[in-house]
Amino acid sequence: MKAPSLTLGIEEEYQIVDPETGELKSFITQILKDGVITVEDIKPELHQSVVEVGSTVCETPAEIREEVVRLRRAVIDLAAKDGLKILAAGTHPFSSWIDQEITPLERYQGVEQDLQDLARKNLIFGMHVHVGIEDPEFLIDAMRVSRYFLPHILALTTSSPFWIGRNTGLKSYRSVLWRNFPRTGVPPTFETYADYEKIVRVLVNANAIPDASKIWWDIRPHHLYPTLEFRLCDMCTRVDEAVCIAAIFQAVVAKLWKMRRDNMSFRVYPLSLIEENKWRAVRYGVEGKLLDLGQEAERPARDVIHEFLDFLSDVVDELGTREQIEYAFKIMEEGTSADRQLATFAETGDLRAVVDQLVLQTAEGVENQTKSAT
Repeated sequence: MKAPSLTLGIEEEYQIVDPETGELKSFITQILKDGVITVEDIKPELHQSVVEVGSTVCETPAEIREEVVRLRRAVIDLAAKDGLKILAAGTHPFSSWIDQEITPLERYQGVEQDLQDLARKNLIFGMHVHVGIEDPEFLIDAMRVSRYFLPHILALTTSSPFWIGRNTGLKSYRSVLWRNFPRTGVPPTFETYADYEKIVRVLVNANAIPDASKIWWDIRPHHLYPTLEFRLCDMCTRVDEAVCIAAIFQAVVAKLWKMRRDNMSFRVYPLSLIEENKWRAVRYGVEGKLLDLGQEAERPARDVIHEFLDFLSDVVDELGTREQIEYAFKIMEEGTSADRQLATFAETGDLRAVVDQLVLQTAEGVENQTKSAT
């Protein structure tokens, strides 16, 4: 069996905001005026206040950093032409979904028609990471096993504590909102790629979905490319956070490949236990406790995540990505974007201040920032 290429790709969904009010601003229509996207690598999403970007295929997390910086710079510059700014977080602190407009493209109007208020309310922002796996049987094996680590990684990316002006009490309220869509959450287990294909075939033949792109699990085989797509993360606010998470996903796949090559395996745990850990990540982020399923005990999330990163240590050195992955220790020490947002709100009592903070941190490390973004 051929080793996976471990190529990387990243998709980020940015919020467009009016700097005067801090509110979300319908913006994508400005670059859809002629019926086409006029900026390379930028595309619309369901709501007009969302701009999605996608990287080129990268070999390393260092290349992912270059792409994230390039794409953030492009959107910052584009928004600045209309006096607007961008921010990166899983939800907007106070803008209401009721005030948002759906992008006037057939694809998104179809989603709205199908899902009604579930689509209209889905004003959330995520980050997806693709890891190249060319062998479909190893891809399905990696998907099955890596489900265990999804809550650990979600905890590091939590960035959505607020919803329509309320402190939700959750670190990733985006995850709760997204779960309202069908075919979401931690996927079931599949023993072979044919088992997965059968599920897709039944759904397509029954007219439940047009193709596998409408299966929105937290981790899935991509329907067009030979990649395993990790979809559970809140949108990372800082560039360093996004690069760190991409590096972790790459290392997870590399570790599982190395184990399989050496005729070793990682235990596959029941879905209900993985979902319990995901709930804890949603609720508390890195501040709470996760279940150590091997010990059948709850432990501080930071300790469990630290051991997870230690588990990856040997392949991290082989990949040369220790610097990027060890940024996770800084996240655990200083808190996630959600923790920073909550601290700012506790200090100021002002959600506008939270928006301003997010705008500044989104642009950190982005070279040649426009004056309006600094």
